[in-house]
Amino acid sequence: MSQKIWNVYLSGEIHSDWRERIIEGAKAQGLAVEFNSAVTDHDTSDMVGVNILGAEEDNFWRDRKASGINSIRTSTHIKQADVVVVRFGPKYKQWNAAFDAGFAVASGKPIITLHDAEHDHALKEVDEAAKATCRHPEQVVEILSYLLS
Repeated sequence: MSQKIWNVYLSGEIHSDWRERIIEGAKAQGLAVEFNSAVTDHDTSDMVGVNILGAEEDNFWRDRKASGINSIRTSTHIKQADVVVVRFGPKYKQWNAAFDAGFAVASGKPIITLHDAEHDHALKEVDEAAKATCRHPEQVVEILSYLLS
């Protein structure tokens, strides 16, 4: 009998190595996990709409085209996920990550939040919906290890 491969969606900030630390940690432990995430190259993500559908003079419509296409990827991966990890970084407000967390919970997916203590108050409602709140990517790996054992 083959072991179930867990599908984990990694949502949130794109300016640090947290995704790589989780992926490498899971690999080092030999966990049966497949990871997915949004497109993490900022320019590629922001410009996908105009690159495919045509130029826009107004930034609102440029962003609208991109968000529509990106949301297809995001919603599909979240719906297919066994667990969604949502990272809120210190540098920027991640409104999209908050939306992903809410969408995941509304879709019946368990979420794990990952953020520094300085964001505890701002994220209290999101953390309440989470099954666990981690401070470091390595804690996410340990949770995955526990879940898969």
